[in-house]
Order: sequence, then C-alpha cells, then structure tokens
Amino acid sequence: MHLSIWDIMAPAFFECLILVGIHSYLGIHVIKRKVIFVDLALAQVAALGTTVGFLFGIMPGTSGAYWFSLGFAIIGAAIFSLSRFRHEKIPQEAIIGLVYALAAAIAILVIDKAPHGAEHIKELLTGSILWVKWKTIFHAALVYLAVGVFHFIFREKFLLISNDPEKAYDSGLNVRLWDFLFYVSFGVVITHSVGTAGVLLVFVFLVVPAITSIMITDVLWKQLLIGWSMGLLVSVLGLYFSYIADLPSGPTIVTLYGLMLFLVALILYVIKTPDRGKAMARIGLGIVATILVVLLFRFMGQFFHNHKDHAERQSAATLSSPHTDQADHSAAQASLDSLLRVFTETRNLADRFEIAKSITEIDRRQGLRRLIELLKECPYPFLREEIFQEILRYSKQDFGYDSMKDFNENRPAFKRMEKWLQTLQPF
Repeated sequence: MHLSIWDIMAPAFFECLILVGIHSYLGIHVIKRKVIFVDLALAQVAALGTTVGFLFGIMPGTSGAYWFSLGFAIIGAAIFSLSRFRHEKIPQEAIIGLVYALAAAIAILVIDKAPHGAEHIKELLTGSILWVKWKTIFHAALVYLAVGVFHFIFREKFLLISNDPEKAYDSGLNVRLWDFLFYVSFGVVITHSVGTAGVLLVFVFLVVPAITSIMITDVLWKQLLIGWSMGLLVSVLGLYFSYIADLPSGPTIVTLYGLMLFLVALILYVIKTPDRGKAMARIGLGIVATILVVLLFRFMGQFFHNHKDHAERQSAATLSSPHTDQADHSAAQASLDSLLRVFTETRNLADRFEIAKSITEIDRRQGLRRLIELLKECPYPFLREEIFQEILRYSKQDFGYDSMKDFNENRPAFKRMEKWLQTLQPF
C-alpha cells in the first residue's frame, strides 16, 4: 500500500496549525517587548535541561526528559524576569544573549561526558516535524490551549506591560511577577514545540507573522488574523513543496516565510511611499543587482570546481598502479566496517536509513539485512514506506508487505524477506 501526500503530511500540517496559533500571538508580545531572541535562549536553556537529564540516563523524548527541560525553562524564566529593570543601563536583550551562550557552552561541556550524546542533542535541537505523532499533537494542543486561556484571562496585564511598560510601573503593577508568569508560559510552549519542530522553525513561527502583521496594522485582532492566515498559507505551501521536491520540511517552511516577509515588505514599501514610480525603479535596480551577484558567485563556483577537477585528475593519474584493485578492495572493506559500526551506534532512524543505503552500495546483502532490520523497528509509516521502496528496488517483489501495518501484522512478509535475503550473494 502506497502512502498519499495526505497520509505523510497530515500530522505535520496539523502540528504547524497549532504552532501558528500560539506562536503568532506570543510573537506580538516578543516584538513589542524588544526581546526578539528570547525563544532561542529559552529553547537552549530547555535543551540544557534535557542534556543534564541525559547525563543521568534519562533519554530524550521521555517524560523525565520533558520535566528536566521544563524545570530548566522555568529557571530561565526567572532569570529573564529578574533581569528587567525600569531604568536599565544594560539592554535586556544583552542578558538574553548571554544566557543563550552560557546555556550552549554548558550543554557542550555536559554532553562531552555522555556516550553518543552529540547525536541526541542534534535530534533535540533540529527536530523533525514529519515524524510527529498524533498523540504528541493532541497533547501539545491541550497545553497550548491552556496557555492561551491563561493569557486571555490576564490579557490586560500582559498587553499593558508589552505595549506601555512605563504605564504598568506607574499603575503599581508588579511587573517582575507578571514578567515571570509570561516567561514561564512562554517556556512551556517552547519546551513542547522545539522538540518536534526544531529551533529554527519555532523562531520563524514566532517572529515572522508578528513582524508582518505589525507592519500592516496596530489592531491586535487584525494582527492575529493576519499572522494566522500567513502561517496557514506558508505551512501548506512549504509542506507541499517539500514533498514534491523531496526537501526537508522545516527548512522549506522557514525559507518560504522569509520570502513571504520580503514580498510583503516590498508591497508595503510601494503602497506607502509618496513616489511609487521611484520606488518601483529602486526595486528594479535591486533585482538587477541581485542577479549580477548570483551570476558572479556562479562564475566563481564554476572556476574553482574546474580547478578542483583538474587537480583530482592529476592525482588519480599519479596514484594509478598495478596494485590499485587490491588497494580499492581494502579501502572498501574498511569503509564497510566503519559504516556497520556507525549503523550500530546511531539512534536516529533517518540517519540509520541513509547509512544502510550506503552499506548496500558496498555489500548488497549486508545493507539489505540492515534495511530489513530497520523496517522492523521503525514506528513511522511514511518512513517505513521509504525503507521498503529501497528494498523493493533490489528485490523487485513486494513480499505482501504493507507499510501501514505494524510488525506483527507484517510478520509473514518479513519471513519472506528473510528467506529471499538468504539467496543473495555478498557484494
């Protein structure tokens, strides 16, 4: 059974929807408070919590790792609320940047003592929105709804501090307390969203809709409507383009967000300028300059590429000898041994899939054995389909396998795969 685009992209689409819903609102607060990089800092502090938990043997993605992450995010919220002063000599953004740098440095020091730790932290920070499960989406929606209700109940206090902090101080409002509550709720959202979407995508969901809507209007409900509409459009287009072009979904959405913001800025520039003809001429000059820069870098790339090819051909001619075949075989065996070791040590399923494909190119039976092994343990239907398509490319038979069914339901198909694998010759 082949999966349709909806089967593959539906969970990611609904995850994007709930991310747009809460982050577009929080992003307006972040822009008005002038703490643009607070989500990156809180995300790094939360990642530090997961890193510390991993050092104690708590695996990322578990409930224990979540509470470690949330606990550190609350500590970060306390730091950010305490670092705000009415008459500040040092901008709060500087404190936020310092916290980010310290959290990242400490995480590197901590993870250096954990086996294969860097791999787990890479998974945590980059996220993989295509792998999100419906259960995770449901839990995130409940958490975001609770945060949304909390902000709706106390909206007057939060909006007053964001829009007019001096008036909030003059009215006797405990700004630090409400700052702490804001950052705690923000940390709860970040802890949930970064694990599935990754830091870059979360940052863009937070900032770009808010910037776009604030450029267009000063009315809050209109800002939210614009942010949500923009997020919906970009999410649909980004997921679709990533599917048809076989591109990573997160970076594709981030890039489209950037392009959308750029287009909106150009349109607003033309609409609001008193001399639209001059504005259009400037835009035209900018386009021409951009094309010239692209052509220049293309020329440089071709020049250095040709230079590299020439050097490689000379090197190959120099190394040619009667012992080349023996040397190539030894190198291939060393490469195979290395790939097999890395496959065993790697935990990320997508990385293991790529490694298994590389093994198959060197030793077909060894690689296909790893692909079947990976197919048995993979919990994601869309990834199972990709793995099976790779097996099908070599076997030319489907074995009765269905990627929508779990291991137990596919047990007869796996027996047929194992039997077929025994008939293959190595290399």
